[in-house]
Amino acid sequence: MNSIALKTFVGLRQTSPDAQHFAAQPRLPPPHRKLRIVAGKFSPKLQGRNLRVAVVGGGPAGGAAAETLAKGGVETFLFERKLDNCKPCGGAIPLCMVGEFDLPLDIIDRRVTKMKMISPSNVAVDIGRTLKPHEYIGMVRREVLDAYLRERAKENGANVINGLFTKMDIPKDNNTPYVLHYSSYDNKTGGAGEKRTLEVDAVIGADGANSRVAKSIDAGEYEYAIAFQERVKIPDDKMAYYEDLAEMYVGDDVSPDFYGWVFPKCDHVAVGTGTVTHKGDIKKFQLATRKRAEDKILGGKIIRVEAHPIPEHPRPRRLLGRVALVGDAAGYVTKCSGEGIYFAAKSGRMCAEAIVEGSENGKRMVEEGDLRKYLEKWDKAYWPTYKVLDVLQKVFYRSNPAREAFVEMCADEYVQKMTFDSYLYKTVVPGNPLEDLKLAINTIGSLVRASAIRREMNKLNV
Repeated sequence: MNSIALKTFVGLRQTSPDAQHFAAQPRLPPPHRKLRIVAGKFSPKLQGRNLRVAVVGGGPAGGAAAETLAKGGVETFLFERKLDNCKPCGGAIPLCMVGEFDLPLDIIDRRVTKMKMISPSNVAVDIGRTLKPHEYIGMVRREVLDAYLRERAKENGANVINGLFTKMDIPKDNNTPYVLHYSSYDNKTGGAGEKRTLEVDAVIGADGANSRVAKSIDAGEYEYAIAFQERVKIPDDKMAYYEDLAEMYVGDDVSPDFYGWVFPKCDHVAVGTGTVTHKGDIKKFQLATRKRAEDKILGGKIIRVEAHPIPEHPRPRRLLGRVALVGDAAGYVTKCSGEGIYFAAKSGRMCAEAIVEGSENGKRMVEEGDLRKYLEKWDKAYWPTYKVLDVLQKVFYRSNPAREAFVEMCADEYVQKMTFDSYLYKTVVPGNPLEDLKLAINTIGSLVRASAIRREMNKLNV
């Protein structure tokens, strides 16, 4: 796990090595930063038009951002090259997202109320005993969710452009527009797109891990994982087993630094895995994941194969001028779980809200200080979640004995309750002091046993 050690961040922004750590000594922003934050309210009123904002990327981050902008009086342009895109993604969404983003239940394929965590030695622990009757993890197909959010943005006034963003001309002052260059595929069935340009006042980069918007503002690189997934159509009797059940497999065979999964969809299961440190072996890990689940997916037919990069930490820069990054483009995927859908949609909405507020519903020009409010709110709300999950990954994904300890720990009902409450409602849930003490003792015990097992295994390998 050394190759994906957590970088030093102020909130989630990378700092220089000589900067003091965020957790150790929070620092107030310098006085000039405060002035910039409120500057949007004193920026010039727009004459004869509303603020124009481009959202590049039509996934959950882009769809949520475009809808919020359009509702807020901003002239909005949403770019997406593949309107039928099927991103390789486990597709799990927390319960709070269903209500918070007003998602219709018919786009949710499955309501998972049970999960099996399966150790390297195939010890299975049932998780979900603490869920209340109304609680569940939603399973969606990305092509369905993404299309729904884009269509809702369109219904609220966003202009959806079937186009591929290629580059951006950066203005030299605060009042000059950004010029976006793109290939338009509107009304085209194939071949090369038509070269076009668009002038806008601000840009939201929601174009994923390989973000061209991020490159345009020199946002820096980050470590990334490769996710590989196969959609497998299995017989009806085997599909019944996965009706409300998902499985997670851990072990060096399925991934040296992540996990393998079997997640149910409408009429098939998604079987996948991921890795940061051994990308060249991803197909070997995928084969091992299928092997671990073999008896439950026997007779299945692979109907789609997908692969995609997943960021492992936020980019060093997520904002420059009137350009901000959200979702995978910003690096908002959690360690340990690899979750990104909710954080993508949430960051897109928060960024758009900052623009709507700073522009007074599209009536004024915005400045960097207006967009920076989004980053400050984001870091305050979610930095603890990222930190906790990063620590969990470092502790429990480093070896098979540690993974055995992790699965053993997951059998504890208090652990399950804390985990599900935090996941379903996206908060770091405060615990019961006595139970926390018991958990700490049990965790230490599990890790000691794991360490002893590892030493004995090393002796056998000598």
